Amino acid sequence: MNNACGTMLLALTPSSLNQIIEKGDIMDAIECIKNRMSIRAFKPEEVPKDLLMEVVNIAKWSPSYKNSQPWEAIILSGAKKEALSKMMVELITKGEEPTSDLPKPQFWPPAEEARINHLYKTKTEATGIDLKDPEVVRKSKKMNFNFYYAPHAIYLFQDSSLSLWSLFDMGLFAQSLMLAAHAKGLGTVPQAFSTDYAKQIKNFLSIPETKRLVIGISIGYPDLESPINKFRTDRVETEKLVSWLE
Repeated sequence: MNNACGTMLLALTPSSLNQIIEKGDIMDAIECIKNRMSIRAFKPEEVPKDLLMEVVNIAKWSPSYKNSQPWEAIILSGAKKEALSKMMVELITKGEEPTSDLPKPQFWPPAEEARINHLYKTKTEATGIDLKDPEVVRKSKKMNFNFYYAPHAIYLFQDSSLSLWSLFDMGLFAQSLMLAAHAKGLGTVPQAFSTDYAKQIKNFLSIPETKRLVIGISIGYPDLESPINKFRTDRVETEKLVSWLE
């Protein structure tokens, strides 16, 4: 079994990606964690249902508080996904206020804000697009609502009565899902914006109001030739996030 994740995703060729897909090769876990990236351009081909279910089946083994397993997943494809995208684009075009189940950050502490500003600066330099421009933000939201034209989207829900600990569990599940997808030659991107109209989304999907919409994830075969997928974020030096006490 080949260790395909030893090569960074950006260095993968369509032929090597096809080898992962066709032969079912599995990527090394450590390299998979390091090389996973958010994909914002996808090929139009649909992912086989069995493969999507396999990814979820792997993710379900994530740890959770007292093994409560608070996650519930809705996978969208085809006409249903397109109709939902159309609804969300219409809502933002009309200027409808968001109805998110989770509050968006109103401010960031200095360290986190500095990292966000660094992202904006480096991505603007790489793409020539000002990420703080209000029109760019609106276009970005519309791309989110179209799930970056991925063939599939996954929404993760949990019971709204659950505590913050269960939100931590949801993050573990989402990470496991994205790593499993990456190991299988799929691309993903977690999307907070895709939850902006949670109330309307739940109504559209016939999801009870007692459920909390946590995150949306686009999933499909990555278009590695797209310029948007050639930008890679960096990370803080390990020494800056670890303190040793002896």
